[in-house]
Amino acid sequence: MKKTLALVLVAFVAASASLFAAAEIGQPAPDFTLTDLQGKSHSLADYKGKYVVLEWNNPDCPFVRKHYDSGNMQKLQQEAEKKGAVWLTINSAASGKQGAYSPDQLAQIEKEKNAAPTAYLLDPNGKVGHLYGAKTTPHMFIIDSKGNLIYAGGIDDKPTPDKADLQTATNYVRAALDESMAGKPVTTPTSRPYGCSVKY
Repeated sequence: MKKTLALVLVAFVAASASLFAAAEIGQPAPDFTLTDLQGKSHSLADYKGKYVVLEWNNPDCPFVRKHYDSGNMQKLQQEAEKKGAVWLTINSAASGKQGAYSPDQLAQIEKEKNAAPTAYLLDPNGKVGHLYGAKTTPHMFIIDSKGNLIYAGGIDDKPTPDKADLQTATNYVRAALDESMAGKPVTTPTSRPYGCSVKY
């Protein structure tokens, strides 16, 4: 009985700690360390004092292809970095699942797409994806220069794989960065993420 109670208590404490550490708007973004395609480690703490954009990615997802084949994602990456922000693309696909390529294959895909993130990070065990509650590809998060999460959700308000919809879309990521960097509150701090499910 005591052993069972102890196990339940340990499970409860672990669950509570997990909930406490989860990403939440207006709160410090959980730190993490992941390896990029060249084998170099990147920690969120490395970018203290900078804005950081997190983009969950699966190159085989039609919704991801919408933003890359049109050049929309690359343009947004370049804009963000020109403003001094760091852009981290994260792939949480588990081994054997859609989008789970080798580092060399992903590097080739990134080159072909002219992608421009600061780094492309691998999260094959899904630890960071679960920590942030990443549900879709793409799923976007923005962390401000104080280390707080200020946006989580879809890249825009057109949840379709149709490139034509980009012409009339409201880009939440661009708007949140512009507003926050100008010292204004973010008008839309959360939105419904859309795309393919993250292949944990």
